[in-house]
Amino acid sequence: MERKSNKPIRMTEVCLRDGSHALRHQITDAQVRRVVRELDDAGMHYVEVCHGDGLGGSTLQYGKSLINEMKLIEAAAMEAKRASIAVLLIPGIGTVHELKEAHSLGAGLVRVATHVTEADVSAQHIHFARELGMETVGFLMMAHMAPVEKLVEQAKLMESYGAQAVYVTDSAGALLPHQVRERIAALHESLKIEVGFHAHNNLSLAVANTLIAIEEGATRIDGSVRCLGAGAGNTQTEVLVSVLDRLGCDVGIDLYKMMDLAEDTIGPIIPQPIEINKGSLVLGYAGVYSSFLLHAQKAAKRFDLDARDILTELGRRKVVGGQEDMILDVAAELAKGKLGV
Repeated sequence: MERKSNKPIRMTEVCLRDGSHALRHQITDAQVRRVVRELDDAGMHYVEVCHGDGLGGSTLQYGKSLINEMKLIEAAAMEAKRASIAVLLIPGIGTVHELKEAHSLGAGLVRVATHVTEADVSAQHIHFARELGMETVGFLMMAHMAPVEKLVEQAKLMESYGAQAVYVTDSAGALLPHQVRERIAALHESLKIEVGFHAHNNLSLAVANTLIAIEEGATRIDGSVRCLGAGAGNTQTEVLVSVLDRLGCDVGIDLYKMMDLAEDTIGPIIPQPIEINKGSLVLGYAGVYSSFLLHAQKAAKRFDLDARDILTELGRRKVVGGQEDMILDVAAELAKGKLGV
């Protein structure tokens, strides 16, 4: 495999954060402990643990957590011997106060996430994280919604604030392979820091897009065991590790242990298969935030609608993460139209 970067690839496992969406944020501390322990034993570099919408996300709007995320972060840190515990922070949902507490409990990495055109709101949080001594990266969500030039501009802002890496985040699983290639290549050429890539599998392109990202210079890569994540899940970690091994790219993660974790530990806690169905497919097709799926299905049931119509309309309106309240508004409007009111 030819890569544009000779830096080692470092993987972040997101099944305990992005996967929180699929589990309706009902993860227990016992589950976190077991998963982190097994990931650590397999050689995973980073394990992300917090509410699916990041620190502070346990609300009625985003979904209440069964267990306080700070207890989960603390439990994860106690089990990790080699891996670093990561958290996600979306300014406006999480604050520097939650970040400080997460750090005190053992979180070593924070990904500060904003909409792809709103990097300027990350300055305070990136500065604060660096002052705490945390490894700090930027996360540009819904990366399909901005042209390459805008993406580069926003990534440079995060770099100027002190981010040590910037991710191209395909939150909707909407990016096509050529779009991933041009975005990662542009950031690799334009930034002095590392480039990362976070994929969703709504169009069945997560592994392929991640490989392209690695070829073009991405060295920070996300995966989720058994595809456990929002929508149709993320890049399936055990599959990606096996493909990279076939390509002669050793990332230092034990494939058999990841397979066992996926089959014996993650499999039994998944309430339903993480697969590409009509709901998750329309997420990628319409370019809608992957965590909207369960909210849209709930609204569709309430208003006697097809969830696909709700998601398609959300995509048409370019609704983004943080605007979950729009899901019910759109559903109500569609219901009125359906009834001829």
